Amino acid sequence: IKKRKFSGTVPPSLTGPPVCALAPPGACQFGPERFASAPLLRRYDVSPSASVYTFGLPDAARGLDLSTCACLLARAMTAAAEGEGEVVRPYTPISTNEQTGTFDLLVKTYPDGKMSGHLRGMALGDTLGFKHIAPNVKIQAPFPQRDVAMLAGGTGITPMVQALHAILGDPQARNRVTLLYGSRHRSEILGKELLDAWEASYPDRLRVVHVLSEDGDGEGEDAVGAGEYRRGHIDAGLIREILPPPEKKEDMIIFICGPPPMYDVLSGPRDEKKLKGVLKECGYTDDQVYKF
Repeated sequence: IKKRKFSGTVPPSLTGPPVCALAPPGACQFGPERFASAPLLRRYDVSPSASVYTFGLPDAARGLDLSTCACLLARAMTAAAEGEGEVVRPYTPISTNEQTGTFDLLVKTYPDGKMSGHLRGMALGDTLGFKHIAPNVKIQAPFPQRDVAMLAGGTGITPMVQALHAILGDPQARNRVTLLYGSRHRSEILGKELLDAWEASYPDRLRVVHVLSEDGDGEGEDAVGAGEYRRGHIDAGLIREILPPPEKKEDMIIFICGPPPMYDVLSGPRDEKKLKGVLKECGYTDDQVYKF
């Protein structure tokens, strides 16, 4: 693998139009039985704390062929994992199956993050193990529901980008999407240019509301570029005001992805099907909510 310099530019997966390139479950290049090594080909530093990592695929002539909505499992053996065995984390690519030979992961680096720290320290040409298992297929596009609500925090935006590709990139789709996206500061909003462009191109089908927990100016319109902002956290008040009501029943669904405290407050733990928390209190049901 030829070594290349890291880039501070934005990768195509964060700038292009939505692309609907669906694959059936079971077609992914990474299978369920073992972790297959993939080389790091490029790193784009897209914010002070987040990067897009481009990895090579086993078959360079094909796309990833990951179904929507689904994630990959990444595995690394790191110094931080001594005594604990391997470190395994789920990641949803932001690239589509149309991208041939490579796939992109958007990852935020945390000070105590074992996997994110390992990724940040990788040299070009180093490899990481990946596999894909059936339980990580949460729901299959296309989505028949008229209204799709999304609750995202931080890099929890990645499965939402995956789903938005399938929705906005399909000329036959009829879905309307409302996205509540929580970040600390405007400078930490990941994929903002992509979301701005898609919202401008599909104003009747996509509404994005940014919820900023620590910005001093968290209300109104962005002074530079597009954006609707609220100050605070995603809570019952915002959900009742902005999301489609639970009375829509089978004609609406909610996707949620973010850090564990977000699940705890809004929906209950990610690995529990039963709905709890704020969404339950607002009247939504188990069948309406998908925890990514």
